[in-house]
Amino acid sequence: QVHLVESGGGSVQAGGSLTLSCAVSGYTYGSNCMGWFRQVPGKEREGVAGIDSDGSISYADSVKGRFTISQAGAKTNLYLQMNSLKPEDTAMYYCAASNFLDCWRHPLQMSHFNFWGQGTQVTVSS
Repeated sequence: QVHLVESGGGSVQAGGSLTLSCAVSGYTYGSNCMGWFRQVPGKEREGVAGIDSDGSISYADSVKGRFTISQAGAKTNLYLQMNSLKPEDTAMYYCAASNFLDCWRHPLQMSHFNFWGQGTQVTVSS
C-alpha cells in the first residue's frame, strides 16, 4: 500500500509561483508511475504531469513550459514546481502513484493510477 500526503498549496496572484510536495511512503518500489492531477468542482480530474519508472516525463499541454515535475530520494518525494500561474490553474491538486505495469502508456490518465493523496488547494487570483 502506498500512502501519499500533499503539501504546499495556497493562494497566489497570477504570475506567481508555488511548489507542491508529496511525501510518499509504503510500497514505493512498486510504484511504476507517479503524477500530479487537478480537479475543479463539476469537472473531471485531469492529469497535469507524470513521470514513469524510467524517468520519462509527460505534461498536459496547458502547463508545458510553466510546470516542472521532479522526484527525490527513492521515490519518497514528488514535487511540482508551478511558475507563471494563471487563474485557470486554480484547482485541487492531487498526488498519485500507480503500480499498473502499463501506466507508462497513459501517464496522465487517472484510470491508470490506483493510489491517491487527499489533495491540496491551489488558488490563483487575477
